[in-house]
Amino acid sequence: MEKKSKIAVIGTIAVILITVIVLGITIVKKLTPSNEVMLLTDYYQVEDSEVLVILQNKIYEKSGLLLDGKVYLDYETIKDKFNHRFYWDSNENILTYTTPNEIIQAESGRKHFTVTKSMIKTDSAIDYPVVKVFADQVYIALDFVAKYSDMEYEYYVSPNRVVINYQWGDYLFTEVTKETQLRKDPNIKSPILTKLAVGTSLYVDMDEAPQKGFSKVMTKEGIIGYVRDKYVKESFYKTISSDFKEPEYTSQTRPEKINLVFHQVFNEDAADNLENLIAQTKGLDVVVPTWFSVIDNSGNVSSLASERYVEKAKSLGLEVWALVDDFNTEISMYEVLSHTSSRENLSNVLVEAALKYKLNGINIDFEKISSDAGIHYIQFLRELSVKCRNNGIVLSVDNYVPSPYTSHYDREEQGKILDYVIVMAYDEYYAGSEVAGPVASLGFVKDAVTNILTMVPKEKTIIAIPFYTRLWKETPDGEVSSESFSMTPAENILKENEVEPKWNDTYGCYYAEYERDGATYRMWQEEDKSIEEKLKVIYNADVAGIAAWKLGLEKESTWNVITRYFE
Repeated sequence: MEKKSKIAVIGTIAVILITVIVLGITIVKKLTPSNEVMLLTDYYQVEDSEVLVILQNKIYEKSGLLLDGKVYLDYETIKDKFNHRFYWDSNENILTYTTPNEIIQAESGRKHFTVTKSMIKTDSAIDYPVVKVFADQVYIALDFVAKYSDMEYEYYVSPNRVVINYQWGDYLFTEVTKETQLRKDPNIKSPILTKLAVGTSLYVDMDEAPQKGFSKVMTKEGIIGYVRDKYVKESFYKTISSDFKEPEYTSQTRPEKINLVFHQVFNEDAADNLENLIAQTKGLDVVVPTWFSVIDNSGNVSSLASERYVEKAKSLGLEVWALVDDFNTEISMYEVLSHTSSRENLSNVLVEAALKYKLNGINIDFEKISSDAGIHYIQFLRELSVKCRNNGIVLSVDNYVPSPYTSHYDREEQGKILDYVIVMAYDEYYAGSEVAGPVASLGFVKDAVTNILTMVPKEKTIIAIPFYTRLWKETPDGEVSSESFSMTPAENILKENEVEPKWNDTYGCYYAEYERDGATYRMWQEEDKSIEEKLKVIYNADVAGIAAWKLGLEKESTWNVITRYFE
């Protein structure tokens, strides 16, 4: 072989060898995992006073604060995620948490809190402020929240982070089978976040599918990254549970069915006529006199309470649950209920009156609660329920029938904290209605019963029915007005106008109409048969009982109908 040819062959072989070596080095480099380590303080970048918050295995959108060695989270997160019963009064800078038997209050920045069990407050010292306020941002110590909430947390440093579990059930896990690394991204060239020892348990992100042989996981320390599938077990479900015991709201419900009637009282001499009114009733258990009314924004009330009335009622075998209303148009229930001091004053006034007059119960009839006052109203009920429960006083609340525009009355929470929830299944068409209609059609009552029982236990539910009827007047120019009548006068009106009412199956009542002086009059009559149709629905629902508005409007025969269902 000529010399030039030999050189060419050798050169070609050398090029091939170099190419193979370079290619081999490139392949080795590509297949060799990176040893670069990323500091967690670079991965989770938080300020010195901040705390990264990880909920279950997800980084939360808001950060917490680290103040004097304690972790604090914002109030909205606490309320929305962990415990809706924490309540913040921005007017007086007071945080309140209500258990079944205690009202716990802490003022901003102070290392103590107060506990009220009946109406007497006691102070308790603590080594950290429960609540901190920065302008309009409110933060609560996580240690304090965890005492009363179904949650668990661990705090870690470098960087500051807190891992919180609060949703229990089955979650996807895996376990390391061979020592490996947790990487920032799903590839071997990505920086290492931490080493993973054999047996390390990892929380698998169920929302993200495996990528190129990697799975997204989280360590118990809250480090979220990617691990190679070949170094971990096939994922499996594990149940995460809690040993937290939910507070038990004991109720002062009665073992027997409740047969209750409202008694509208206009003066302190109501006891004089009580026996006559009760004489025509049958099977009655409870009378609710309309005694109290909120009269100012400080939570004071007017009173028509009478010891003689209570004594008379009890001698007739009746319990007395006195009613308080919010009908005074000169007050703002938002102002009354959104201030801790006025809520406290109102609840104390009511409980003191109950103790003074030896009442069996208190009935709340607040019908002017606006949607923005709803959370304050429910907080008032929580606080009042503590004082009533600790003093043996039955607490009941009157409600409109469930509807989207009254959802702020939070009947579900009422069903947990109260003794009885009363649904006023009347005024389907009320005095101010623009069109005429029945006071309480059968369908209206059926819906009321069905809907309330999705929110409130049946053993706490009382359905209220009407003892009155509206006579509607429609003029030729379209004006609509009405006047309410008790049963007997309503019946007499039809007789005087020589009208024979006809039964209407749809409405579950008698209907009548007539012309007089150019106007049309309409009546959906409430009487014994219409009452019985409602009672059938209520009875079949097996609720706690019935109520009626109001004593004295019914016919004596009506009680014969009632006792067939609720005696």
